[in-house]
Amino acid sequence: MYEERPSGLPGAFVWRRTAEREPGTGRVLPDGCMDLLWWRGDLIVAGPDTVAYESALAAGETIVGLRFPPGVAPAALGVPADELRDTRVRLSALWPARAAREAAERVAAAPERVLEELAAGRLAAADGPDPAVPAVVALLRAGAPVATVADEVGMSERQLRRRSLAAFGYGPKTLARILRLGRALDLARAGRPLAAVAAETGYADQAHLSRDTRALAGVPLGALIRP
Repeated sequence: MYEERPSGLPGAFVWRRTAEREPGTGRVLPDGCMDLLWWRGDLIVAGPDTVAYESALAAGETIVGLRFPPGVAPAALGVPADELRDTRVRLSALWPARAAREAAERVAAAPERVLEELAAGRLAAADGPDPAVPAVVALLRAGAPVATVADEVGMSERQLRRRSLAAFGYGPKTLARILRLGRALDLARAGRPLAAVAAETGYADQAHLSRDTRALAGVPLGALIRP
């Protein structure tokens, strides 16, 4: 069973997944986000993925997470996103031992609430994420070319790539590709014909959409949109 709700942290979500009577597996698609997880009595950071991640829970096991919006987690965690790309790592490997231990003790008492409080406190202390993040995400999500994004936010393409690596874990072209797939899946799941989905989201054709889906998600498009 999977449940999620909007967090008090703008753009973030708090979620809970439980494998009830049998072991459970799940496919986590790349989405430009990072998560802070409470799992098996420890705090785990899920870095930004470039391909789908297969998660597994034992029967009766629960995992709770805070999913940050793209580009926000590095400010809360104090670690550039590209250092965590395609990884799952204990928070204790990133923070001083005492800080990680105290955070875990707090979260254990009320995981969903304290994950939010912990992240909000860390973001406030860091004065928030890179200020260019919201504009970069909005422009790429809308399908703007990288050169246009760089011009709009007042950077060279090289500067945009460097700051994107730190904020998102990958360059703007990769982030654009991941966000485009997310838009396409939303439309396809809403019942739009796949040829129209491809055209509306900037793919050359439906075959291009299918290839990109398999490359990023590891499964055919149909496996992701069927009920």
